[in-house]
Amino acid sequence: MKTMTLALAATAALVAATAQAHGPTRRKITESIEINAPADKVWAVVGDVKNADWMENVTKTEVSGDVPTKFKRTLTLKNGNQIQETSNKYKPDEKLFSYYIEKVDVKDLPANDYSATITVEPTGDAKSKVEWKAAFYRGYMNNDPPPELNDEASEKGVGAWIKASLANLKAKVEKGS
Repeated sequence: MKTMTLALAATAALVAATAQAHGPTRRKITESIEINAPADKVWAVVGDVKNADWMENVTKTEVSGDVPTKFKRTLTLKNGNQIQETSNKYKPDEKLFSYYIEKVDVKDLPANDYSATITVEPTGDAKSKVEWKAAFYRGYMNNDPPPELNDEASEKGVGAWIKASLANLKAKVEKGS
């Protein structure tokens, strides 16, 4: 019985150590905003993948490849750094755009293996809802991340970027109303 108790205690200690030693866990964020404009008008901005100036910190957009199917997009930021994206899905009839980031400096967006889907849907009375779902890993993929690249900091940074981008989109579309 004593041997079994020791074996169970050793196993529990090993499981606890293994749980603490694993790398980052996938984070998920969903943000949405209501815009006082018809969905077609909102999609005209979101679906214009050649112009992402409504996204926070983006000053220039370059697209290569076939936009209706698979394409790549490079977003130049105010500091001159770039985010390189590849589309997963682009479905104008569903007002859906899905992409993943191939390359980004974690100082600009503290995330790795980032993917997102942005959708626009009508909510009635010439209003729309834009939903942005993102999934990613923290900015530092190994154990013991620095504070600015840990799970919480990465989630906060990505969330702030998405919220600011949605607010920019709302301002841009409603200003044009």
